[in-house]
Amino acid sequence: MGAALDKIFNSITGKNIFKNKSVLQTNYTPETIPHRDSQIEAVASILAPALRGERVSNLFVFGKTGTGKTLSVLHVSNELSRRVKAEGNDFLKVIYINCKLKKVADTEYRILAELVSHLGGSVPATGLPTDSVYNKFIELIDNKKQLVLIVLDEIDQAVKKISDGFLYTLTRLNSELKNAQISLVGISNSLTFMDELDPRVRSSLGEEELVFPPYNALQLQDILRERSTETFHEGVLEEGVLAKCAAFAAREHGDARRALDLLRVAGELSEREGNNKVMLKHIDESNRKIERDKMLDVIESEPKQFQLVLFSIISLTETGKEERFFTGDIYNNYQSLCERTKNEVLTQRRVSDIIAEFDMLGLINAQVISKGRQGRTREIKLMIPKNILPHAKEILVNSLDL
Repeated sequence: MGAALDKIFNSITGKNIFKNKSVLQTNYTPETIPHRDSQIEAVASILAPALRGERVSNLFVFGKTGTGKTLSVLHVSNELSRRVKAEGNDFLKVIYINCKLKKVADTEYRILAELVSHLGGSVPATGLPTDSVYNKFIELIDNKKQLVLIVLDEIDQAVKKISDGFLYTLTRLNSELKNAQISLVGISNSLTFMDELDPRVRSSLGEEELVFPPYNALQLQDILRERSTETFHEGVLEEGVLAKCAAFAAREHGDARRALDLLRVAGELSEREGNNKVMLKHIDESNRKIERDKMLDVIESEPKQFQLVLFSIISLTETGKEERFFTGDIYNNYQSLCERTKNEVLTQRRVSDIIAEFDMLGLINAQVISKGRQGRTREIKLMIPKNILPHAKEILVNSLDL
C-alpha cells in the first residue's frame, strides 16, 4: 500500500502540467470576456444612469448556461462601482446573490436575510415574521440617498423554489422608500422565464430584456486558447485537444463553462496517470466523468417536490418487475411518499410537469402512448446509469430525511 501511495503522491509532486489551474475554475474572473462586446455594451447602456445616482430600469438577462451572462453583468456592475468610488461617492451599492445556492434563496425569508447581511445588518436564520425582515431591510436601505442594484443570478431557480411573489414585493418597495431606490438585474438560464410569471409581476419587472446567444465552436476555441496559455505549461496540450473540447461544448448549446470544465478535468486525469501531456483520450474520459457528476448535481440541487417525484420513480424501478411505469403509478407512489414524509401533495398535473422536466434533463425517458378510450399517458423509464444510482439514491435519502 505504501508503494502505491508513493506513486500517487510522486505523480503530483513531480512535474506539474498546470501553471495555474484556478484560471479554468468557475469562480475565476477573467480580465477580458471574448465575443461578448455587444452584450456588455448593451448592459452598460442600460445601467449607465446609475453613475448619476438615478434608478435604472430593471434588466433581465437570458441565455443558456455558460454563455457569459454573469461575467458580463458583474463586469459592468463592478466597473460602475469602481467609477463611482473613484469620484469620491458612495451612492451606489451592488448586491449579488446566487439563487442556486442552498440556504440562500430557497425561501423568501432567506433571500431577505442575505440582502440584510450585504447591507451590514443581521437577522436570525429563522424565527422572525417575513414582514419584520422586510422592515429591517427597508430600514437599512433607506438610511441614506442611494441606489441599490440587486443582481439575482439564476433567478428562475428561486422562483421555482418559492414563487414569483417576492419579486413583485421587491419592485413595489420603491414606493415605500424615501431616500433609496432599488433596481433589479435578473439572470436566468431559462429563455421562457418571463412567460411563466404572473402577469402582474411581469409588468412590474420587464422593463429591459437581453438575450445572450450560445457560443459557436470557433468562439469556444478562442476562449479556451486564451485561458489555456495561463493554465498550462508550454507544450502540455496535444494538438487537437482545444478543438475537441470546443466541439463537445458547442454540441451542448455552446456552453463555455462546460468547455473549461472539460479541459480542467482532462488535465487532472492526465496528471493522475503521471503523464506530462493532455491527450485527446483525456477529453473523452473527462466528458464521461462530467456527465456523471452533472446528473448528480442536478439531483442534489432540485427542490424537495422534484426529489420526491424522482425518489418515487427510483423506488418503483427497484421494487417492480417492469422497467417502465405509467404516470399514474408514479403519482400513487409519490402520494404515499408525501404522506410518509409529511410533505404537501401536488396535483397530478403538476407532477406530470415535473416528469416532463426530468425527461428534458435526461434523468428519465418518457414516451407518450395511447390507451384508446382511456386517453393518453406517458410510459416512463429511469435513465440514471446503474453505476451512479446508489449515490443518487443516497443524496435523495439524506435530503428527504428518509
